[in-house]
Amino acid sequence: MPVRQLRRLRMVSIFRQARFVIPLLVFLIVAGFLARGLKLDSTLVPTPFLGKQAPDFVLPQLYSESQFFSPAQMAGQVWMLNVWASWCVACLHEHDDLMRLAGEGYTIVGLNYKDENTDARKWLQERGDPYILTAVDQAGTAAIDWGVYGVPETFVIDKSGKIRYKHVGPISSDTIDERIAPLVRELEDQS
Repeated sequence: MPVRQLRRLRMVSIFRQARFVIPLLVFLIVAGFLARGLKLDSTLVPTPFLGKQAPDFVLPQLYSESQFFSPAQMAGQVWMLNVWASWCVACLHEHDDLMRLAGEGYTIVGLNYKDENTDARKWLQERGDPYILTAVDQAGTAAIDWGVYGVPETFVIDKSGKIRYKHVGPISSDTIDERIAPLVRELEDQS
């Protein structure tokens, strides 16, 4: 057999073997990325706002639509913004923990997201109201400006108005004890 035919047969043989090896390599690479993703904490979604000034908004308040709320009103205080809705099942899961925080003296402002005012009021009246006030974001534009992916989400804002922490999903006792409470104490101690 001529050398040229031998080379050609070798190349065909290599390509036949490669058609099994290449999909296997692709599968292993994808499986590696998925395995890494499963180990990540889904509540720690990166946000470009950490350490930066919280976006401002002016929205009507839930219980007094003629009064408005803006984050600028909280200057000089450490506070939390909790984005929630009455239609949100996960919000129900975190509600007792928010009530605990409020009972311990934490300052929490609610941002009611794409909800009917009557439904939101009824929900808070039935379950308790952990918020010093609730701003109404029916269009969802303020939440978008804050980088909200969905409800619930909770932010911790320092005295200068900078976002120091973002939690995606319902907060829990562990989240409060391990992250939120120590951070709020630290921020309140800073002058």
